[in-house]
Amino acid sequence: MVIRLVALGFFLTWRIRHPNHDAMWLWGMSIVCELWFAFSWLLDQLPKLCPVNRVTDLSVLKDRFESPNLRNPKGRSDLPGIDIFVSTADPEKEPPLVTANTILSILAVDYPVEKLACYLSDDGGSLLTFEALAETASFARIWVPFCRKHGIEPRNPEAYFGQKRDFLKNKVRLDFVRERRKVKREYDEFKVRINSLPESIRRRSDAYNAHEELRAKKKQMELGGNLAEQLKVLKATWMSDGAHWPGTWSPGETDHSRGDHAGIIQAMLAPPNSEPVMGTEADGEHLIDTTEVDIRLPMLVYVSREKRPGYDHNKKAGAMNALVRTSAIMSNGPFILNLDCDHYIYNSLALREGMCFMLDRGGDRICYVQFPQRFEGIDPNDRYANHNTVFFDVSMRALDGLQGPMYVGTGCIFRRIALYGFSPPRATEHHGWFGRSKIKLLLRKPKVDKKQVDEIALPILSDHNDDDGDIESLLLPRRFGNSTTLVASIPVAEYQGRLLQELQGKGCQGRPAGSLAVPREPLDAATVAEAITVISCFYEDKTEWGQRVGWIYGSVTEDVVTGYRMHNRGWRSIYCVTKRDAFRGTAPINLTDRLHQVLRWATGSVEIFFSQNNALFASSRMKFLQRIAYFNVGMYPFTSIFILVYCVLPAISLFTGQFIVQSLSVTFLVFLLLITVTLCLLAILEIKWSGITLHDWWRNEQFWLIGGTSAHPAAVLQGLLKVIAGVDISFTLTSKSATPEDGDDEFADLYLVKWSFLMVMPITIMMVNMMAIAVGVARTMYSTFPQWSKLVGGVFFSFWVLCHLYPFAKGLMGRRGKVPTIVFVWSGLLSIVISLLWVYISPPSGKQDYMKFSFP
Repeated sequence: MVIRLVALGFFLTWRIRHPNHDAMWLWGMSIVCELWFAFSWLLDQLPKLCPVNRVTDLSVLKDRFESPNLRNPKGRSDLPGIDIFVSTADPEKEPPLVTANTILSILAVDYPVEKLACYLSDDGGSLLTFEALAETASFARIWVPFCRKHGIEPRNPEAYFGQKRDFLKNKVRLDFVRERRKVKREYDEFKVRINSLPESIRRRSDAYNAHEELRAKKKQMELGGNLAEQLKVLKATWMSDGAHWPGTWSPGETDHSRGDHAGIIQAMLAPPNSEPVMGTEADGEHLIDTTEVDIRLPMLVYVSREKRPGYDHNKKAGAMNALVRTSAIMSNGPFILNLDCDHYIYNSLALREGMCFMLDRGGDRICYVQFPQRFEGIDPNDRYANHNTVFFDVSMRALDGLQGPMYVGTGCIFRRIALYGFSPPRATEHHGWFGRSKIKLLLRKPKVDKKQVDEIALPILSDHNDDDGDIESLLLPRRFGNSTTLVASIPVAEYQGRLLQELQGKGCQGRPAGSLAVPREPLDAATVAEAITVISCFYEDKTEWGQRVGWIYGSVTEDVVTGYRMHNRGWRSIYCVTKRDAFRGTAPINLTDRLHQVLRWATGSVEIFFSQNNALFASSRMKFLQRIAYFNVGMYPFTSIFILVYCVLPAISLFTGQFIVQSLSVTFLVFLLLITVTLCLLAILEIKWSGITLHDWWRNEQFWLIGGTSAHPAAVLQGLLKVIAGVDISFTLTSKSATPEDGDDEFADLYLVKWSFLMVMPITIMMVNMMAIAVGVARTMYSTFPQWSKLVGGVFFSFWVLCHLYPFAKGLMGRRGKVPTIVFVWSGLLSIVISLLWVYISPPSGKQDYMKFSFP
């Protein structure tokens, strides 16, 4: 890295001191671009100076938190609780079966059952999602004991039954094959029930609506009304118990549309008992023998927040904050894991691995543990770098040596009090023990008064406050809202998330071993009623939710901003790379969907650059190199402006017969070779250290240029329009891939050609460079004094551009290599425009010149 930096310095100095006097404008454009590329490279490399690798030891975790001791003679689990959030918004774009499999993988995870609670946020308020979750809860009673009994991995039934390997490997139980066959048959029936739900709901609703219409007509006749008058009967969506669905109706009536419906909370699975519950032998009612298996299931809750016209519901960030408040009242796990609906738990021990960092010495200063994203269903060649391995296995792991990796939106375990906007513990005398005995009292009181909350909570939270003179404001309604129960849950979550006494940091108090080995209080009607109030659309009015507390609003990349705010308060994060992938999800493999995904990310980065979340305004609690990493997040889309210029420069060089240097001197070639060699050595170093392949690295380089000539310039334009003209930016939800049926092409979506305005610029660059190569070769071959060096230089750089755009060009061909008609139209128009522009700029002086520049 140092050698390349020095070489870049000498090269740029030489370039500035040796201008091309024959084409100063060409030289000037190239110099500006090269200076920016050097600056951009430096921003990208500096955060990689302190790479680290981490490993966990699960046996130590078990010995410390799940072994009998004097305070916990029964050996009950002393691990803190974890609330798991799954978010979905549209059952058409996010198939319920995909969501159901994610939920099943969560319910079967290897973590103490009584310490888990799973919350599904349905931001669409759909009855389809609700009934699919009910079916999932029913099937879980079969699937979860089966996984525990036979150590099934992965615990997503679709992924497990779809594996193309020997499922008998390492299996020794004689009843495994028989029970697997039964569970597989039950899962196939479960899939049929899920897939038939849309039609079942429609038929049921039509029948009830027809019955209601008949009743209305009968009533009209009894009252002597005019039968010719048209009766208006609401076309409702009906639940299976014959009641109106309080959420979104398919016709979209008032009070029952996607943006206008009541809040809904339904506990599908109640909190389990604290003691293990063994099953029974297989019989007519029970599919498998579970006499040696704990058949308890974690709590499962369906949540759909209230939505009303005139309110800004803040999309996914608003839905996540609603879950934070709901879970604080219903389960109050001190740690929170959030997953997308298509991101399932692939490694059942993943939660334990994450908790190794949270509960280790110094873990009380960790705000979140981020896991890398891994994807399934991507074509073997990874044409559009969907795996994103360079980012997840190089950049993110390198950040782990600084203040920690960024938050990427899913697969992340949070410390709850960090989400509440508190700072990490200070190295001062801790007052947390003041209310330790009373904290248990808070757990048993659904309603507490303001005086009691102040007495218990203020001393505990004082060490997490940014301003000692503003302690009391922490618990005022202007920050957390007017729910006293929610406020009372905060010190409880803080206490339960502490380290054990023997691991406490200097000046801080921990909790005694065994203090969490207590049963959870059962849910009651008052608790659920209080949870309903905190998901109302007006609850956040005049509070700091979305501003300082919870997921941060105001950006399409709320994940990066949320993580930035935590690092800015002094927290650090951890990157947990497990030997077996922790989570797996899906990614869009179609070119258009991939470009729009990158556009959304880049637009969010531009928003960050023009906001108070720009790392230039970071506090002194953020480390210098961490600040550079976040600054680069906001800066990288602007590099696309210089990429566009540099991709056109070779074509301009070939059209004009000039080059960025006066001539291809030995000094220029030596510098170019040295810079190229050091770049290759850096690539080899990153590949060797991170474990990625050369193919992954090259695909990333290719898509860096594809994104830099398509999505990134559009993001810069959209960001500027929002800042200057106030034009709001909106994106459609990315469709999640449905499970392919037998016989279907798994990668059929890869070959779809869906036109997008983002394709215009890469097509233009490809056409211009191909035309320029033809013009340059023709001019040189038929020139009286051919300048081969300038031709070679121009052709080399044009070929470099075309090599990087090759996956994009291949994507335009579709499955059978047929180029869409619109591509021919654009190509023809561009060719005509460029030809006319060239004739206008450099008209032929006569017949001889015309013949010189003509093709044979």
